[in-house]
Amino acid sequence: MNGYEFSRAWFDFSFNHPNKVKPVHTAIYFFAIERCNRLGWKENFGFPTDLAMEALGIRNYKTYIRALEDLVDWEFIKWVQKSKNQYTSNIIALVKNTNAPPKALDRALHTAVSEQCSKQVRSIASIDKQLNLKLKNLKALNKKEFLKVDKSEIPENYLGYFNWAFKFQQLFLKNLKNKGAPTKKLDQAGFEDCLTPIRLMLEKDGVSEEQLQVAYELLNGSEEFWKGIILSTHKLREKIGQLIAQGNKPMRLKTMDLQVQHKIQSYD
Repeated sequence: MNGYEFSRAWFDFSFNHPNKVKPVHTAIYFFAIERCNRLGWKENFGFPTDLAMEALGIRNYKTYIRALEDLVDWEFIKWVQKSKNQYTSNIIALVKNTNAPPKALDRALHTAVSEQCSKQVRSIASIDKQLNLKLKNLKALNKKEFLKVDKSEIPENYLGYFNWAFKFQQLFLKNLKNKGAPTKKLDQAGFEDCLTPIRLMLEKDGVSEEQLQVAYELLNGSEEFWKGIILSTHKLREKIGQLIAQGNKPMRLKTMDLQVQHKIQSYD
């Protein structure tokens, strides 16, 4: 037998006799396998008591010797020569033990693996279900008017975009009302039409939230020029480079969309 076969036989036995086997038995038996291996798999080999106790952290001699005697009784170890006390060495041999039927542990391990795989599949399915639900909710939102969407309906990963879109939409409404202009078109603007330009500016164009704030302050300030031009987030995305240039808050050109870079450079 090799180390793997000794190990397998032991765990087949311990699985079938949980009322008998303790950690100390496993520790002593595997130290015996290790020592036999280091000695070139000698049939009979010395197994010093003090060495084994020190290596395994066993302080009580009676605990050690009782566990070793159990291993002999269970036919995992054969005593060739028994030591007279804890200061002399036992001579032992490893025994090929076939008393434990291996199928019980094999079945238990197979069941455990199957259950774990089943849990993982359920977990993945649950994640997929959540993602599908979010996509489904998003598609439903895209069909609604932006100003009729409640914040609680927004997927968590879209909340930041929603907050900015809502902030600008309210500003556009205020600017229209101040000019006495009709607001029906803005009131009925779709969710996707309002939110997508904000998302693309932040995700794709390299626009930061600080720069969006600069644009917001310009559209909310005393300058009237832009208030009559920028009345949607789509137009905001189109003119964002000019607004930032006017606000003296240059964007990092390396991370910007080329089209936006060109607009800024044109207005510097």
